[in-house]
Amino acid sequence: MTARRRPLTAQWTTLVPLLAAVLLVFTWGRDLPAGVVVLVTLVLAGAVLAAVHHAEVVAHRVGEPFGSLVLAVAVTIIEVALIVTLMIDGGDKSATLARDTVFAAVMITCNGIVGLCLLVASLRHGTAVFNPEGTGAALATVATLATLSLVLPTFTTSKPGPEFSTVQLTFAALSSLILYGLFVTTQTRRHRDYFLPITRLGEVITEEEHAEAPTARTALTSLGLLGLALVGVVGLAKGVSPTIESGVEAAGLPQAVVGVIIALLVLLPETIAALRSARRDRVQTSLNLALGSAMASIGLTIPAVALASVWLSGPLVLGLGATHMVLLALTVVVASLTVVPGRATPLQGGVHLVLFAAYLELAINP
Repeated sequence: MTARRRPLTAQWTTLVPLLAAVLLVFTWGRDLPAGVVVLVTLVLAGAVLAAVHHAEVVAHRVGEPFGSLVLAVAVTIIEVALIVTLMIDGGDKSATLARDTVFAAVMITCNGIVGLCLLVASLRHGTAVFNPEGTGAALATVATLATLSLVLPTFTTSKPGPEFSTVQLTFAALSSLILYGLFVTTQTRRHRDYFLPITRLGEVITEEEHAEAPTARTALTSLGLLGLALVGVVGLAKGVSPTIESGVEAAGLPQAVVGVIIALLVLLPETIAALRSARRDRVQTSLNLALGSAMASIGLTIPAVALASVWLSGPLVLGLGATHMVLLALTVVVASLTVVPGRATPLQGGVHLVLFAAYLELAINP
C-alpha cells in the first residue's frame, strides 16, 4: 500500500504544476467566465499542495534552516513580481497595493501563521518549544524593516502625504536589502544552530531520523517543480484577481481587502508547511517559515517597488494609517513577550490569532 501511494503522490505533484503552467498561459491577460474561474481556483489549490510537497522534499535534502529559506524566498520573489505587475496595470488605484499586500503578509505571518502553529503544537505536545535566540533575531529584523518601510513614511515631511521622497525611498530599499542579507548570512552560516529545531530539553536537533534524505536528482527535480508550482499559484491568483476585485467592490468593502486576499492566497504554501512542522513538534521550523516570509516580503518588495517607481507614473503610498500602526506595535510587543521564554502555551497562540482576527475585521470594517 505504501509503495503504491508514493507513485500516486509523485504523479499528481508533477502533473498539477504542469497543468497550472499550461492554464496560466491560456488565461493570462484574459477576462475569465465564471466556469473558468472555478477551474482556475481548483488548479490553484492543487498547485499550493504540490508546492508544499516539493518544498518539503527540498527541505529534507538541504536541511534546516535552508529548507525554510528556500520556500520563503521562492514565494516572495514571485509575490513581488505579482505586486509590480498589478501596480503597472492598475494605475492610481494601485498606489497603496504594495503597502497593503506587505502589511497583510506581516500580519498573516506574525499573527496568523505563528498563532496557528503555536496553538497546534501546544495542544498536541503540551507546550511549543523553540529557540529564543534565533526567533528573537528574526522578530527584531521584521520589526525594524516594517518600521523603516511602513511607519516612517507617515511622518516624513520631505514629500506631502504618506510617501517617501526619492532619497528616502532609496535609503529604505538599500537598508532592507542589507538587513535581509545580513539575516540570511546569520541564519545559514555564523549562527545556524540558533535556527534549528530543539528538543524539550533544549538540545539542538541537527538531523532528522525518520526518513532517508532524497537524492540530489530528486531534490533538483522538486526544486524545479516548486518554482513552476509557485509561478502557477501567483499567476493564477492574478488571473482571478479581477473577480476578487469585482466581488470586493460589489460587497462594498475597502480596496485594501484585495491585498489581504492576494496575500492569503500567496502565503498558503508556507501556512500549510508551517502547520505540518508544528504537528511534528518542529516549532522552530514553523517560526523560521513565518518570520522568514514576513522578512522576505518587506526586504524584497520595497527594493522592487522602489526600482519600479522609476517608470511608474502614479504615487507610491507606503505609510500606514493610525489603526494599522497600533496593530503593528501591538504585534511586535506581543510577539516579543511570546519569544522571550522560548516556549508557548495555547494562550500565546490564541492571543496572536485574536490579533489576526482584529486585523481582518478592521480591514473589512475600518
